[in-house]
Amino acid sequence: MRRKLIAGNWKMNQTKKDGLALAKGVFEAVAAQKGDFDVLVCPPMSLLGLIADLPHDGVALGSQDVSVAPKDFGAYTGDVSAAQVLDLGASYAIVGHSERRAMRYETDLVVREKAVNAISKGLIPVICVGETLEERESGQALSVVCRQVRESVPSTSTGENTVIAYEPVWAIGTGKVPSLADVEEMHTAIRAEVAALLGQEVADNMRLLYGGSVKPSNAHELLNAQNVDGALIGGASLKVEDFWGIIQTQL
Repeated sequence: MRRKLIAGNWKMNQTKKDGLALAKGVFEAVAAQKGDFDVLVCPPMSLLGLIADLPHDGVALGSQDVSVAPKDFGAYTGDVSAAQVLDLGASYAIVGHSERRAMRYETDLVVREKAVNAISKGLIPVICVGETLEERESGQALSVVCRQVRESVPSTSTGENTVIAYEPVWAIGTGKVPSLADVEEMHTAIRAEVAALLGQEVADNMRLLYGGSVKPSNAHELLNAQNVDGALIGGASLKVEDFWGIIQTQL
């Protein structure tokens, strides 16, 4: 039985004061009413170490990225290595988010190398995949996403050390959400691709998240769709009441 994972990606948001207050609110809510699922918070790197120092029983922490450089330390200005992320108190790292694929020109190969680095240090990569609106409307969504899975997921991935998040690019922050049938079709295709790549046992155990305009009003339906094992949440993770509202649909 795959355990649900509810993950919040704060992106480039929150100052020290507001970020600590948000984290404290989420941590206290989860501690007061735990459920049979996992909760993950991914703040900006500037806040990760500070937030890790707060009591956060029942909530895992993650980074929003990790260096592609296969070294713990070195001359990589601006990068943060997997070893440094782990040292800050994280256990997960988002890699290949569509915003980085588009705005930082990250290829599937770069994403795979980041995932390799994360796994090698004991971090769990959340590997993001997803199609653009043009690719969806031209009937290429399945082929594009399956190619991303095939080329971004490393051979060292298992059901326990890797998570895949499907986020249709056109649904991120837009309020638009694919139909439940489309979500289930894509997640079923992703699991089949993982099975072809790494074997059926790995595919059966790997958690597949949905992301893209998830909010309290649609979370129950999306999180209970076939082959959906949780959510990667952006905007709704920036308010305690919204993030907790999504979590509550699983209690």
